[in-house]
Amino acid sequence: MFAEASLSIWGWGGLGVVLFLISFGPFAIFYLAFYILCFIGGGFVVLLLFGKTNSEKHLERCEHSYLPSTQPAILKVSEEMKSESKPIKIDRRLTGSNIIDEPLQQVIQFALRDYIQYWYYTLSDDETFLLEIRQTVQNALVQFSTRSKEVDWQPYFTTRLVDDFATHLRVFRKAQERLNEREDPKQRDAPEELLDSFFEAEVEMERNICRDMVCMSRKDEEGYLRDLCEVLLYLLLPSGDFHNKNMRYFLREVLARGVLLPLINQLSDPDYINQFVIWMIHDSSCNYEAFLNILKLTDKPPELEAVKDKVLEELQHLRSLDTGAEDINIIKNQMNSLLFVKKVCETRIQRLQSGKEVDALKLAANFGKLCVIPLEHILVHNIALQFFMDYMQHMGGQAVLFFWLTVEGYRVTAQQQLEVLQSSQRDGKKQSTQTTKGLLRAAAVGVYDQYLSEKASPRVQVDEASVTRLAQKLSKEDPTPEIFDEIQRKVYDMMLKDERYYPSFRQHPLYVRMLAELDMLKEPSFRGSDDGDGESFNGSPTGSINLSLDDLSSGSVDESAQLHAFISDTGVCNDHGKTYALYTITVIRKNSDGSEDIWKTYRRYSDFHDFHMRITEQFESLGPILKLPGKKTFNNMDKEFLEKRKKDLNSYLQLLLNPEMVKACPVLLPYVYDFLENKAYSKGKGEFARKMDTFVNPLRSSMRNVSNAVKSLPDSLAEGVSKVSADVGQDFKKLGQDIKQSIFKVPPLLQKSDIDPEHCRVSAQLDDNVDDNIPLRVMLLLMDEVFDLKERNQWLRRNIKNLLQQLIKATYGDTINRKIVDHVDYMTSPEQVSDYVKRFRDSYWPNGILAETPPRRDKSLRMRTRVAAKTTLLGIMPDELKHIIGADTTRKGILRVFDMFQHQSLNRRLVYVFLEGFLETLFPQYKFPELFVKLHSRSPRVLKYSQKMRSLHKR
Repeated sequence: MFAEASLSIWGWGGLGVVLFLISFGPFAIFYLAFYILCFIGGGFVVLLLFGKTNSEKHLERCEHSYLPSTQPAILKVSEEMKSESKPIKIDRRLTGSNIIDEPLQQVIQFALRDYIQYWYYTLSDDETFLLEIRQTVQNALVQFSTRSKEVDWQPYFTTRLVDDFATHLRVFRKAQERLNEREDPKQRDAPEELLDSFFEAEVEMERNICRDMVCMSRKDEEGYLRDLCEVLLYLLLPSGDFHNKNMRYFLREVLARGVLLPLINQLSDPDYINQFVIWMIHDSSCNYEAFLNILKLTDKPPELEAVKDKVLEELQHLRSLDTGAEDINIIKNQMNSLLFVKKVCETRIQRLQSGKEVDALKLAANFGKLCVIPLEHILVHNIALQFFMDYMQHMGGQAVLFFWLTVEGYRVTAQQQLEVLQSSQRDGKKQSTQTTKGLLRAAAVGVYDQYLSEKASPRVQVDEASVTRLAQKLSKEDPTPEIFDEIQRKVYDMMLKDERYYPSFRQHPLYVRMLAELDMLKEPSFRGSDDGDGESFNGSPTGSINLSLDDLSSGSVDESAQLHAFISDTGVCNDHGKTYALYTITVIRKNSDGSEDIWKTYRRYSDFHDFHMRITEQFESLGPILKLPGKKTFNNMDKEFLEKRKKDLNSYLQLLLNPEMVKACPVLLPYVYDFLENKAYSKGKGEFARKMDTFVNPLRSSMRNVSNAVKSLPDSLAEGVSKVSADVGQDFKKLGQDIKQSIFKVPPLLQKSDIDPEHCRVSAQLDDNVDDNIPLRVMLLLMDEVFDLKERNQWLRRNIKNLLQQLIKATYGDTINRKIVDHVDYMTSPEQVSDYVKRFRDSYWPNGILAETPPRRDKSLRMRTRVAAKTTLLGIMPDELKHIIGADTTRKGILRVFDMFQHQSLNRRLVYVFLEGFLETLFPQYKFPELFVKLHSRSPRVLKYSQKMRSLHKR
């Protein structure tokens, strides 16, 4: 019975399910389950909302029942906080000059927008904080502007800034010298070793300061900038803002890490400095010879590889061009030039990789194939005479050379004194003849006593008969400028023929160094494996570096043709009131087929002058050889003068077209053809450049003139003259000390103090300049360190000083100090400061948008930039400077400065030195020097040096 009942239940149930599925489909079960869940969920939501509403009402009733009522003051404050805040009024005046304030306000706005607002608005919409930040920044700028107006910036720009740079260069030079003394080549070339040597030398110079941690450790650098920024905020911010720690820390981080650190990173980047150098002197034309010199002097294979890759790229581009017949010659010339540059790079790379890099001076001394400079030229050339002085001192023959120089000085002085006397007599002025003759007699007797008398030590050895005749003339006759001529000729013959002197000097290493300074020494040529590995040396008076340009052709110029030219006639023309001389040049060209072409062209002297400047600029080695006749300002239309100039210009043309000259410098031919063509000459130089060249050339010639020897009289002669004339005697005495120092190589400072001048700042030696001429002090200070002139004798340094004095006085007269002040005032004028701010704004926010960080340039591009910067620096060096201090010294000095800027850590040090000097000048009443000592004395090198000095004192 029970079984039947359960069966009927399952049967009816199954039937119901089947009928349900047939009626509603198979998915009806899922719909039913979903409906049930929605019903249950809706019930829970209704209960939750109903319960929440009742609970809030219940809590509100409880609050009013059990808590005390809110005070009216609290409600009022709450209402004010909820109300809209009033806008803060900001005074937009910053510096007192509208033309500065407007772009400066834009810079502040852009900086706040791009460095603060972009993240602040993610935290809050309240503008109060941003307005407070802006007000604080403006207050700091107002304080900075006010303080800047009270400072005299002239001493900083003319003395302190230059002193910091020169001292940095001195430390770098000392570090290089220490590395060169090491035996291991790997240590000499390691950048880490250079940095260690540099900062060790800095400690020795600064005593209690070393910036190694700041320059080499990012963590220490950020800490230093934070400390420095906190001090600046203390000086520039109002007291209330500074004591607000949140505000102070915020501004400190923005200023240190957002402004100063990126700026220092950029200014210390060697690639940025190289680009800046190229941009600064982009107006100067690239010097072909300077470029090849750089390629042959570089010891960095990556630089050569980068240039070679660019050459290959340019060659591929030229070969792909589809050119017509008229362009083929130009393309051919370009390709030949590029192929030659490629060959130079490959040769230099091969030499560096093979380890066959040699000293050109040693190699030249061994081979002995050197050009010969006559003794008479050595004695009248400043640089050559310096090396001959050093050699004569080494051989113990300095008295012989000094006698010759002193006699030349006496002759010039006597001639000048007699000319002054004659001029005074012609003008009717009264001047004592006896005083002049007494002065000359005292000078002549002084020369005799110093070198020829029995008590002379050392005594010049000449035949006694000549000495006796001279003594008789001095006792019985009035001295004349030619009184020493007989003995001087014998002394000259002695130096010329005695094997101890000039003949041996030509075989001495000092002679090779002299040729290098005169740019008359070629570097050794390297032959690759095809020619058999080996090296050779050739010397030539044409100087500089052998460029082997045989493969280069001029295209349209037939190099096999022989060219002759001479000035056949001279005339005077008048054009719109301007009178000038015109020279008719007859040109004869003998072609290879035997035919001749003859034509005439017309040139002015200014055309010759322009042409001479162009070729000597392109081919520096021609400068000492080609001598253009000088320009005459007055009476330059005189017939006699024009005939003389015609003769001199003819000699110039014949030397220019000399077959040996053409063979030595074949690429000169296109320039000559262009100058001699029957067409109007197109000047490549401006009128101002030609005037400056006209002014400097006579000055350069005067520096070579032996009359400068009058400034180098020895002490005894100066003392003899001082007995007759106190003023003249004082000058002779001072100048006589120079030649004494030049022989014994005694630095002037060591005569006054026991402190080594190399272990102190450069400004400590400014007392060498007795005149208070700021530009002259700056020039000498820079030249001493850049070109290491302190290693040269004082005679040469005196000549350099005299030349600079002549240049400054001839250019500016006595107004140079006023011009310096005016220039500094102009550079700090509101118009210029406004221009600086605008350039900064446009550089960082072009069109009002923050500039993107430029990608780091690839290594090849950076290496080519290095080569271009070195070439530009070497190319702008004037020939006059090379003629004064020497070509090799000039190259080494320029390359030393360039190498100094290729180390980022050292550049950081220089930036920090400039920054510290700027702050000390801006805030002289505060103890910034003591602060910097405390900040930099944390270096372990300072502690080590202090312990070393204490141990030395105990001994």
